Amino acid sequence: MKIDLTNTTSSKINASLMEARRASGSTAAGMVLTLVIVTDEGSAYDALKAANDASREHPSRTLAVIKRAGRSPRARAETRLDAEILVGTDAGSGETVILRMHGELAAHAQSVVLPLLLPDAPVVVWWPDNAPLHPAQDPLGALAQRRITDAVTAESPVGQLAQRAQSYTPGDTDLAWTRITGWRSMLAAALDQRPAAITSAVVEGESYNPSVELLGLWLHNRLSVPVERVVTGGPGITAVHLRTKDGDITLDRPDGLMGTLSMVGSPDRQVALKRRETSELIAEELRRLDPDDIYATAVRTPVDQLREPDTAETAAAERVARAAVAEAAVANPARVTAKDATEATPEDAEKAPAKKPAKRAAKGSA
Repeated sequence: MKIDLTNTTSSKINASLMEARRASGSTAAGMVLTLVIVTDEGSAYDALKAANDASREHPSRTLAVIKRAGRSPRARAETRLDAEILVGTDAGSGETVILRMHGELAAHAQSVVLPLLLPDAPVVVWWPDNAPLHPAQDPLGALAQRRITDAVTAESPVGQLAQRAQSYTPGDTDLAWTRITGWRSMLAAALDQRPAAITSAVVEGESYNPSVELLGLWLHNRLSVPVERVVTGGPGITAVHLRTKDGDITLDRPDGLMGTLSMVGSPDRQVALKRRETSELIAEELRRLDPDDIYATAVRTPVDQLREPDTAETAAAERVARAAVAEAAVANPARVTAKDATEATPEDAEKAPAKKPAKRAAKGSA
């Protein structure tokens, strides 16, 4: 059922919701929370679709707040509230109200939303994009127990993490953190199966992806080891390597669908690690409404705690050195051993003092 209301009020919207519920044969609300979506016309369709899909697991009243302040002075002077009510199959397992606020009313959205909240039910506010700098201080965010943002939609996704750390208030969360739940679960399970002392870690993923940084910061906090961040072509996070003395524990997902878990002494295993839809991420966030302390610790860790890989010049110098050794081995195999520099004995170092200046020269060129 769909009801359109033009130039209406919150009380008329509430009355229309009651009439629509009676017409559908349901007098009880049967909803567990109110989900407020603050978006614009361009993102409203995708956000509402995700919320409707998530409502099948969490029946809720969804209020989509679309602010249309107007471009001209005349449009901004016109204060009007238009509403579109969806009940039944059109609204998933709950009720959906699309609120279009015109003119100065857009600056007072909380006065319209407050009468439409379900009584004695928690409130969750979600900004699919254009989230405020301080979600908890936003007039709509102040009404909620849980506030959901998405750093990946910002112009500087990684830089957005610093803003989230600065403005963090218990109840804040970000979908960039929700996207790494599967990775965190798999890595924790791998260490439960094979306990080992982790010496360092490497996180690989595409550039400008805040989920990669958050996963690296989480590993840095939980394992207290240095973490290196490597940029790849994606999609998303592509691999995590946990370094141990006995060998690496590797979780590799090059295609964004299936991951491969590799551990020393165990056969490789295929694990489900598909990149999830927004509706699945929202459904996960609605399962818990208490503060996420682990997210708070991770997001408050400066991103510069992650180490960058060696420069391209250093890597090129190492490749040239290896090529020179290989050519020498072909020319005179008897004089070239198969030992690596890390396996050289003190006797070897005394016999070959000429390698030290070459090493310093390679560093200087980098």
